[in-house]
Amino acid sequence: MQVVKESSSIPMDKPGESHSLGLRMESIYEKVRLLASGNAVVIFTMSGCCMCHVVKQLLFGLGVAPTIVELDHDAAGREIHSLLLQLSGKTQQQPVPAVFVGGKFLGGIETVMACHINGSLVPLLKDAGALWL
Repeated sequence: MQVVKESSSIPMDKPGESHSLGLRMESIYEKVRLLASGNAVVIFTMSGCCMCHVVKQLLFGLGVAPTIVELDHDAAGREIHSLLLQLSGKTQQQPVPAVFVGGKFLGGIETVMACHINGSLVPLLKDAGALWL
């Protein structure tokens, strides 16, 4: 398991500096894209979120070692949170946990649990290289 506690790869705006919001969100999108494509499973979480805990425990129980990004400990956490809200289609009030498998956005807890129940989660994890059995 890899936990990304803090990342300073994206500069934070400081008073007096002018960074356009569009450029900043483009950098955030690129950061999320690189994390998702560079790891078999990535979970964006908040450290005190019980639903995030449930998803992590499910994946650990299946033998998956996901990369975990705790947004409340990440320098760009607010911006990533906003991006995840957009990715979720704004149908969820809370966009975490957000699970990426094989570089693709799978969804939140409802989607992960539905895939687990209908039997499609393990094949997805195997195809992504997160499970070998």
